[in-house]
Amino acid sequence: MTDSLPPCPTCSSEYTYEMGALLVCPECAHEWEPTSADEASEPDSTETVVTDAVGNVLADGDTVTVIKDLKVKGSPTAIKVGTKVRNIRLIDGVDGHDIDCKVDGFGAMQLKSSVVKKV
Repeated sequence: MTDSLPPCPTCSSEYTYEMGALLVCPECAHEWEPTSADEASEPDSTETVVTDAVGNVLADGDTVTVIKDLKVKGSPTAIKVGTKVRNIRLIDGVDGHDIDCKVDGFGAMQLKSSVVKKV
């Protein structure tokens, strides 16, 4: 059973053992979760990739341009086509709103990635 356990990531000791949900090294007293060692060696496949309206991959801090007029609830004016939005943050939002940003003249709001294009 100890053959299937990974060595200690701190001191490389092969004498690791399980203690509840953790793996423990008896030589350096390092404790870690067995899944965290597995995730470090394998890429995270559950991470979602957010793309803009034309298929460009978006990342935190990008600048995007609005590609269609957006009505803003509670405001008499709309966000016009071509409005630049700087320093976006990607979030796991509600109802498809996956960009958190601050639009000049409107304040903080959430946008859908399908209505923006990366600059």
